[in-house]
Amino acid sequence: MTVPETAPAPEIPDVDLATFTLERADEFGDRPALIDGPTGRTISFSEFKGLVESLAGALAARGIGRGDVVAIYMPNLPEYAVIFHGVLRANATNTTANPLYTESELGHQLSDSGAKLVFTVGPFLETARKAAEHAGIDDIVVVGEAEGDEPTLASLLGEGAAPPEIDIDPATDLAALPYSSGTTGLPKGVMLTHRNLVANVLQTNTVFEMGTDDVLIGVLPFFHIYGQTVIMNLGLRNGAAVVTMPRFDLDQFLSLIEKHKVTLANVVPPIALALAKHPAVEGADLSSLRVIMSGAAPLGAELSDAVTARLGVPTIQGYGMTETSPVTHVSPIEPDRIKPGTIGLPVPGTETRVVDPETREDGTRGELLIRGPQVMAGYLNNEDATKHTIDEDGWLHTGDVAEVDEDGYFAIVDRLKELIKYKGFQVPPAELEAILITHPAIADCAVIGVPDEEAGELPKAFVVCSGEVTDDEILEFVAAKVSPQKKVRILERIEEIPKSASGKILRRQLK
Repeated sequence: MTVPETAPAPEIPDVDLATFTLERADEFGDRPALIDGPTGRTISFSEFKGLVESLAGALAARGIGRGDVVAIYMPNLPEYAVIFHGVLRANATNTTANPLYTESELGHQLSDSGAKLVFTVGPFLETARKAAEHAGIDDIVVVGEAEGDEPTLASLLGEGAAPPEIDIDPATDLAALPYSSGTTGLPKGVMLTHRNLVANVLQTNTVFEMGTDDVLIGVLPFFHIYGQTVIMNLGLRNGAAVVTMPRFDLDQFLSLIEKHKVTLANVVPPIALALAKHPAVEGADLSSLRVIMSGAAPLGAELSDAVTARLGVPTIQGYGMTETSPVTHVSPIEPDRIKPGTIGLPVPGTETRVVDPETREDGTRGELLIRGPQVMAGYLNNEDATKHTIDEDGWLHTGDVAEVDEDGYFAIVDRLKELIKYKGFQVPPAELEAILITHPAIADCAVIGVPDEEAGELPKAFVVCSGEVTDDEILEFVAAKVSPQKKVRILERIEEIPKSASGKILRRQLK
C-alpha cells in the first residue's frame, strides 16, 4: 500500500544546520538554552551562540574545516551542543560516538569516519587515547579538567579566534555521521547532510510543536540521532530550555522534571515502563508535563495506556531510523486523535509504502518503505550496503514490519529478521512482549525464536519478575490472549533484559 504524503514538506531553507539552529538565538537572549541537570549550571542562548562561534574559530585555527570529521565521545552535558554546533560552524562534520564504547568499538568508528580530532571527558580519556592511537589521531580535547597534556575545551574557547566564513553546500555536505546499531557486521557510518537534518527538524516541528515556554529533559543520549534531533536541535531551534542528564537515573529524572517544570519528555520504552510501574513515580509531581513521546523501539498499546492512566499525560509514539534523520512518523498529540500502539501518521513531506516481503506487492501489512528529504545520503565507504537499503527509485527499506489502518495510522509490529516462524506461521515477538509486560509480576521481558526440528522455531520468553508468579501462570496468561500458534513455548527468568542505549532489545545476546 502506498500512502501519499499527509502534507507537503515544509519549505526547507538552503542553510547549514548551525545557522538554522541558532537563527533566533539573539532574540531568545538571556533565556536558558542548556541546563546541566546534576549541577544546575546554565548557558543562555546568547552565551550559547558566542561559545559556538568561539569554538568554530579555535577549530579553524587548528586546521579543521570543510570535509574534516570531529568525533564527540562524551555523555550529555551542555557542552555537547556547544561542540556539535561549533564543529558545524567550522564547516566540519560531527561523528557522534556512544560513550559506553570500548577501545576497539571507538577505534573502528574513528578509523572508518576518518576523524581528525576527538572531544571527550576525563572519565573516558584513557579509552579515547587508546582508540585515537589505534586510528592514528593525535588531537584530543578534554571537556572539564585535563588529566594530562591534552588541551581543554575552556582553553580553546579562550583563544578568541574569529569563526571562519560559512562554506557549506547543505545538500551535499555532511553535518553528522552517526553510526548505525550494526544488526549485521560492524556499525556503518550514516551520512546525514545539513539539508537532511534541517528538513527533519522542520518536519517534526509541524507535528510536535514547541516554543519558549517549553522545557525538555535531555535524558536520551545526544550521540543517538533521536536525542540529537528531537531534543537537542529541535529544542534549541525553538527557544526551549534543554535540561541535560549524563545518564538515566529514575529518581534524578523525576526530580529534574519537578524542579525545572519540564513540559516535554522524550523517552524510550524502558523509561516508559518505569513511569508505568515503578513505585518512585507515586510521590513525584509531574504536573508540568504536557506530553510524553516514546521512540527508538515499539511501545505497546497496553504500556502506553498504563503511562497515560498513571500520569494523566498524553503518551504518544514516534518512529524513525538513524538513516532518516530520524523522524518519519509521529502520533498527533491531541488526545482524541491518539491511537495507542501506533506510530501515528507520516510527517509532512514523507512518502510511505507497505510492501509484502515475499511478493513485493503493496498491501496493508509488510515492510515499511520511506522516501523523503530526511533520507540519508548513504552509508560511508559502503556502496553495497547503501544499494541494499535504498533502491533505485529512492525508497529506503526499513526492515521493519508495519501495518496501516483505514485512517492511515501506522503500527510497527516487528522486524523482518526477528519474526518467529512457527510451523509456517509468522509470530511477532513484539506482540508477545506487549502482552507479557502487562502482567503485574513482570517488570520486563523479551521474546525470541529458538530452533526446533519439528516446528522450525519456538517462541521463547525471557522475563524479569518483580513479584511471585509461577512459570505455568505466565504461560497461561499469554495463551489466553493469543491464537495457538503464538503461544510462548519456553520461559526463562533472567536478572535483566539486554538493551542498547536507545532502548532496543539486544536479541542477539539472548540468542
